[in-house]
Amino acid sequence: MKAMIRIRMGSHDAHYGGNLVDGAKMLQLFGDVATELLIQNDGDEGLFKAYDSVEFLAPVYAGDYIEAVGEIVKVGNSSRKMVFEARKVIVPRFDISDSAADVLEEPIVVCKASGTCVVPKDKQRY
Repeated sequence: MKAMIRIRMGSHDAHYGGNLVDGAKMLQLFGDVATELLIQNDGDEGLFKAYDSVEFLAPVYAGDYIEAVGEIVKVGNSSRKMVFEARKVIVPRFDISDSAADVLEEPIVVCKASGTCVVPKDKQRY
């Protein structure tokens, strides 16, 4: 089972100089993807228990379009092991104009993570 969300990083997401977006924003997106996966799988939002690993691989800036994908890779009694990847798919081209942008031929992987979510037995509907 897979889920995906695509969102443009806005100026309000820029946390550091040079319009750099805080890495925690990718984890927020992974949390939203995890919630969708749990709803699809169990009919309940569940809870994120822990990340096993998180790798920040490339910078994200205001104006970038990020596609966050996730997949359930293992199902336990109440635990759901998931893997996530965030990819930069569109970048602004401020060097051309303040409204120009390019769709990347090859997305740039900006973050990878894996983690475990839990849906209590009494909340599972499927």
